[in-house]
Amino acid sequence: MTKSAPEMSNETPQLDLSDVEGRVGDLVGGGQLWDPCSSSDIRRWVMAMDYANPLHWDEEYARASKFGGLIAPQSICVALDYGHGVQPACVGNIPGSHLIFGGEEWWFNGVHVRPGDKLFQERRFHDYKVVDTKFAGPTMFSRGDTTHRNQNGVVVARERSTSIRYLAKEAEKRGMYANSLTPRPKWTNAQLKELEKIRFEWIKSNREGVSPRFSDVRVGDQLPRRVLGPHSIASFTTEYRAFLFNAWGSYHWVKPEGVKDPWVNQDCGWIDDFKTDYEAAKIDPRASDGLYVGPSRGHIDDDRASEIGMSRAYGYGATMGAWVTDYLAYWAGHDGMVRYAKSRFAGPAWEGDATYFEGEVVAKEEVSDLGVPLAVIKVKLTNQDGAALVDATAKVELPL
Repeated sequence: MTKSAPEMSNETPQLDLSDVEGRVGDLVGGGQLWDPCSSSDIRRWVMAMDYANPLHWDEEYARASKFGGLIAPQSICVALDYGHGVQPACVGNIPGSHLIFGGEEWWFNGVHVRPGDKLFQERRFHDYKVVDTKFAGPTMFSRGDTTHRNQNGVVVARERSTSIRYLAKEAEKRGMYANSLTPRPKWTNAQLKELEKIRFEWIKSNREGVSPRFSDVRVGDQLPRRVLGPHSIASFTTEYRAFLFNAWGSYHWVKPEGVKDPWVNQDCGWIDDFKTDYEAAKIDPRASDGLYVGPSRGHIDDDRASEIGMSRAYGYGATMGAWVTDYLAYWAGHDGMVRYAKSRFAGPAWEGDATYFEGEVVAKEEVSDLGVPLAVIKVKLTNQDGAALVDATAKVELPL
């Protein structure tokens, strides 16, 4: 057993993984939403993602399309899951720890989610490794797998999430971001108008959903540039509230059959200011809200962010992954679909920053393992200073 941080005063702090080691490969439980996905859920999600594809919010447009009505964006799977999809990558109690997102990998099965559909999740703790980082010293990168099935048992998508678990006080002491993070940008009116111009040009780039033909796409083709931001406490809060599990009473706990200790509704080891009290929440649901009280409060509070080594309010890893999927799906159009996307999160979207998207076709697979023609796309998300937020590789199905 590894010694926990409180036991070690004159030594390099270590993660106590005694409650983690024996769980690798096990199925785990989590939250299950009570209600099916509604049209309002879809609209709220794309509003939070600033994804203005009319298929997902404009009833008249959607009814006139090949789909005959509103459909959800592919990215909504994570919003219909518990805990931003990271539940199976956050298994075991690590005393004094916190968690940030390290990346996501998605496989999409070609099935659209529509109003009235309900997703069910099967979760498994896949693996972990511990490395030494400048940010927090000993740091665990753990991966968990989720299979999303609809009410008919059809697989909609599979996800592999990566969580980064570390000692919060060690990250606070090292102050990596406190020492390196630039002040909040002060945007001029001219700069804000330029952001809005880029944003609006991207919305217009494929509002009609015309899919590029596989035969017409060339290696080296550039996808239209996109921008989000400047990010704010308001935008982060809007994102958080679009994840359905944090609405009061929206989910219940489920356990996989035959698993002795399925890790449901247990203490992950958060420091005091970030704990969730599920017993108190039976009377006062705000106690498990996550944003006002609990592990997500650092996203909208500079002081709380500093306690976990983050120094300033910051955005959500799960939404950065969703941004990538939405960006690709908009380019793919009505007859295309994102089939695979792997995103590595290099840094958060800080309050006050803007996020720029660039994509490039780097390969083509006319005969793929999926049996459909695929364009391989590299996507990069950066801030206004060129600092990397996300590096992603994706495979997008296109009509021949």
